[in-house]
Amino acid sequence: MALIDFILHIDDHLITIVNQFGAGSYLILFVIIFIETGLVVFPFLPGDSLIFAAAAMAANNKYNLSIGLIYLAVALAAIIGDSVNYEIGARSVQIGEKYSWFNKLINENNRLAAEKFFERHGSITIVIGRFIPFIRTFVPFISGASKMHYRTFVTFNVLGGLIWTGLFASVGYFFGNIPIVKEHFSLIVLAIILVSVLPILIVMLKKKLTQKKEFH
Repeated sequence: MALIDFILHIDDHLITIVNQFGAGSYLILFVIIFIETGLVVFPFLPGDSLIFAAAAMAANNKYNLSIGLIYLAVALAAIIGDSVNYEIGARSVQIGEKYSWFNKLINENNRLAAEKFFERHGSITIVIGRFIPFIRTFVPFISGASKMHYRTFVTFNVLGGLIWTGLFASVGYFFGNIPIVKEHFSLIVLAIILVSVLPILIVMLKKKLTQKKEFH
């Protein structure tokens, strides 16, 4: 419940963080995005909405935040996080053999959804997947586990990281302080989440329909 409250009211929580930590808020943003993208067992942390909310605050002078520093922090976190996740995926078999609890922490349904998405779209999934919660966290893991050439991965990783963080930072900065957006911020966050997970829902629906046809 605490996590859901944090996600839905992320603007209020960010205000508290900024007021309490000041310039240290950039590091907190970096850590949250890094964990969400870099550690395969934490796909539920906020990404899109966090960047949007932080950028919206940067547009408001009273919070004394730099949109340039926010973008730098979240872009680096996204790129480094995916690189770490790739390495975890590449070593997942050895890690799973050494620590049995590791395999239990990985959500099998999310992993399979990411694999199917990867099979359909190929390497560009690393870029597209940035915009889809859960898929975003599992794609670099699967890239490493499937032994994708590291240079190919890095190219798409950097491209996807810059585009993803840049888009939500720009949208948040230019539209986050519009009165109607501020008044309905929780609904905007929900809309961002729903639009983001829509591709996963479509894939799951197609899978169920295919299974029903095969059964009949």
